Amino acid sequence: MNSELLEALTILEKEKNISKETLLETIENSLVTACKNHFGKADNIKVHIDPETCEYHVWAEKTVVEKVEDDVLEISLTNAKMMDSTYELGDVVNVEVKSKEFGRIATQNAKNVILQKIREEERKAIYSQYYEMEKDVMTGVVQRYVGRNISINLGKADAMLTENEQVKGEVFQPTERIKVYILEVKATPKGPKILVSRTHPELVKRLFEAEVTEVKDGIVEIKSIAREAGSRTKIAVWSNDPDVDPVGACVGMNGARVNAIVNELRGEKIDIVTWNENPAMLIENALSPAKVISVIADGEEKTAKVVVPDYQLSLAIGKEGQNARLAARLTGFKIDIKSETQARESGDFMDYENDYEDDYEYEENAEYAEDEYTEEYVEDGELADDNE
Repeated sequence: MNSELLEALTILEKEKNISKETLLETIENSLVTACKNHFGKADNIKVHIDPETCEYHVWAEKTVVEKVEDDVLEISLTNAKMMDSTYELGDVVNVEVKSKEFGRIATQNAKNVILQKIREEERKAIYSQYYEMEKDVMTGVVQRYVGRNISINLGKADAMLTENEQVKGEVFQPTERIKVYILEVKATPKGPKILVSRTHPELVKRLFEAEVTEVKDGIVEIKSIAREAGSRTKIAVWSNDPDVDPVGACVGMNGARVNAIVNELRGEKIDIVTWNENPAMLIENALSPAKVISVIADGEEKTAKVVVPDYQLSLAIGKEGQNARLAARLTGFKIDIKSETQARESGDFMDYENDYEDDYEYEENAEYAEDEYTEEYVEDGELADDNE
């Protein structure tokens, strides 16, 4: 019996991730409960279980008296001396209780105590397991639609993908495997309540960490992410190793790495740009694929004025303003984009190149005129007389 109990505890520990010590403590409590149901009280009951062999003993501490009034708490001197002749009045005797003598109700109650504790510990173990995965990505299996929400099985627990956290247009079939971002894990009496998301920007970051070794190892850092789920995502990356191209590492050979993530996100477009500490350079990169003529950024006000070629204006703004909107979120700057013509008309843009050419021509002519003037007066001899 002891070997079977030990084997059962070992299996429970492995399968349900419940420690053997906790289970042994539960069994001790169940035996005390059984004694209370059998005898009516259990204040004098002591239980000992050997954790190595699972051999257990239940003892009732009884006081030696001349006349027994409560046979649960007391024992007669005659019976005590039959156990050990050295016992005297007032001594405490440990009398072993045989669990086989327990009635059906007491046994059933003890069983219920053990099962209840196993269920509680199992819920705690599952909660701890998924709580550690909070703010991370897991692969789940679509089970069914619950109204407009989706129930997803994550292995030992179910999660709920609410309508607000779903990407518009995504439709899943039962048994389909998808990756989700774990937003929150709450402990409830019925087990952990897990909320997941398919729209969170961190989902993209975690997918890159899983797909790109350099990101996982910390060689390439994802500095910022801006996402409109289901449509487009922009990420700014930086390399801590000058020999590693951050954008190239994230794109992969022939785009293999980024394409794997795009496929997981059901065709969502991903723009990968290089992070720069210089706000103007970062904004220029963030507006990719549009070309930029000039950027004037105000670091204190977090605003920027951007000038692009006339034919690039619609590309810089993007469909329904998406490219400019994502660039603003990525950089944290409020971006005002104008075409070259608009900027000239409003006076926000100066043709520095032409100004530089005009200045150079003026300086060159002035220098030539000064040389000519000096030579004239030297030849006449007047300049020499004046110097003298």
